[in-house]
Amino acid sequence: MNICIIFMNIFIFLILEFKGSTEDIQFMIGHGALYIPAILHEKEYIRFFTSIFLHFGIEHLFFNMLILMVIGSNVERELGKIRYVLLYMLSGIAGNIISFLFALFFHPQSVSAGASGAIFGIIGSLLYIFLANRGKIEDRAIVRMLMLIAYSLASGFTSRGIDNAAHVGGLVSGFALAMLFYPRNQFLKKEK
Repeated sequence: MNICIIFMNIFIFLILEFKGSTEDIQFMIGHGALYIPAILHEKEYIRFFTSIFLHFGIEHLFFNMLILMVIGSNVERELGKIRYVLLYMLSGIAGNIISFLFALFFHPQSVSAGASGAIFGIIGSLLYIFLANRGKIEDRAIVRMLMLIAYSLASGFTSRGIDNAAHVGGLVSGFALAMLFYPRNQFLKKEK
């Protein structure tokens, strides 16, 4: 399913690029980006979902899909296909809700899009799985990835244009969802 999610993001990006420009903010608002006035005044709550699959330009898409490709399959293998898709969608929506609430008070005209909240949800679940297994996990690259994520969060807080509220919301929701989706008996079996 991870590959399907990646292809879906790429497919949607290509369709939008064919129709206009994903770097045009008005174009992206018109195609479902997270935009406070549209949610508040037009009641377009679907934007909490649609914006997960929209990206501002090829670099935004590329780096999100690269991270998803590197870590997504590991989490999918641990959770299974259905729980993995639920984790991706629910973390993305939760990240967008946190982003919405933050922007409502600090940047009410901001526009946001991207899979980052969902991806940070997967990272949060990976962190939980890592801790639940007491640091023992098959892929040693995951430890390096967790360090990269810490760097990403830190640099995001010092850069403009990064939706850290969505990142933090996704990370926390992914960690919490992993507590439900990755039962304790699953990692106890691995210890035996």
